[in-house]
Amino acid sequence: MDEPLDDAYLKWLYSQVGSVKTRIKSRTYWRLFRQLYTTEFVWLVPNDDNRVMDGRNLREDFLQESELDFVDEDWMSLGCSFLEMLLGLARRLSFEGGGEPSAWFWHLLRNLSLDGANDASNFTTEEIAEKVNTVIFRTYFPSGMGGLFPLKSADRDQTEVELWYQLNAYLIELQR
Repeated sequence: MDEPLDDAYLKWLYSQVGSVKTRIKSRTYWRLFRQLYTTEFVWLVPNDDNRVMDGRNLREDFLQESELDFVDEDWMSLGCSFLEMLLGLARRLSFEGGGEPSAWFWHLLRNLSLDGANDASNFTTEEIAEKVNTVIFRTYFPSGMGGLFPLKSADRDQTEVELWYQLNAYLIELQR
């Protein structure tokens, strides 16, 4: 591999939900993906460390598909990026709710109002950071509005509920 590991990995992550060959700026999201990749997802609610592990497990898939034998252990043990966490959640949603992980990924971005943050958009890094930090620091509404899993009828304050249970409540509401 000639390119740096982080660049190759980001390209691989992007390829999981979009075409790396597209050059039309209104259809590419490299700026957004780089920002999501360089933002660490920190968990504040018990058991959300499982979402960190889901995200970090993507690295194993990348290594297998890339047929890389050795990677620096420091790289493997880095914190989970927000992008990795989202992709891990999309895979969980696909398994639990059906559909493709890529469709769920874009669904999650829509829930965060980031689906319009393509490379031709006027989204600023500050606007993206604000939406991401709303999820990380749980400053969305108790209904989940403003977060990944907005509910019409939340029976608990979603800012205090682990993401796994938010995901399941969201899927149940979608299926009604």
